[in-house]
Amino acid sequence: MSIERIFLAARPGGALIEVPRIRVVAGAGIEGDRYFNAKREPGQNLTLVEAEVIEDFNSKYGTRHELSCTRRNLVTRGVRLDTLVGKEFSAGGVRLRGVELCEPCKGLGTALATDAVSRAAAVRCLAHRAGIRTDILTSGTIAIGAKIGIADWIDAPTKNEPSPPSTIMLTNV
Repeated sequence: MSIERIFLAARPGGALIEVPRIRVVAGAGIEGDRYFNAKREPGQNLTLVEAEVIEDFNSKYGTRHELSCTRRNLVTRGVRLDTLVGKEFSAGGVRLRGVELCEPCKGLGTALATDAVSRAAAVRCLAHRAGIRTDILTSGTIAIGAKIGIADWIDAPTKNEPSPPSTIMLTNV
């Protein structure tokens, strides 16, 4: 359950750049990214997608799309992102809140379409699976290999309960 790849783009629609780590600012986004400090909608700070979803699409349709094809910022492995909507979690030491599913749009459908796969079929295949939008709650650095987990601030103990471990990793997601 970790970050496998990291991407950003300096301008909307601009070329994606793969980087080994990013610096994120609470409430503002990724430094140097096209949506840094954008406030149009919740969850615009950082987007994530599962590598397995893209690989499944490629397997189903016989395509060879790169993991960057969805234009999401973080590509994860081993975690069901849809289970994180409405929850706080961490990527490395950075606290995030899953805001909503990042549903496929016409642009993504067009990017994935081939002679054998229509734009509509691509969108249908990725519906409810194209990733999530998140808000960044704490500033910090996220690097490739960073673990994804639910941190101890979620289920903080009452005064009479023992403290939980510093990080509880997600299971069965």
